Amino acid sequence: MESLIEILEELHPEVDFEEHKSLIDDKVLDSFDIITLISEIHEEYDVRVPVDEIIPENFNSAQSLYSLIQRLQDEG
Repeated sequence: MESLIEILEELHPEVDFEEHKSLIDDKVLDSFDIITLISEIHEEYDVRVPVDEIIPENFNSAQSLYSLIQRLQDEG
């Protein structure tokens, strides 16, 4: 989770990603951020995020994003 928080903080250092639970709903993350995140997740965690997993629920918080990463690693 620490690596994920670091990736997120590189995108938006002004946001407390451990507390913020509506990153998509509050428009903290935009489509370019999502693309960057998907690339960084692939590099850091060696998982590919399938198109059908690119939904707001998976990107609305650091915790939901980390849960997605763990699930994809388990399926991998």
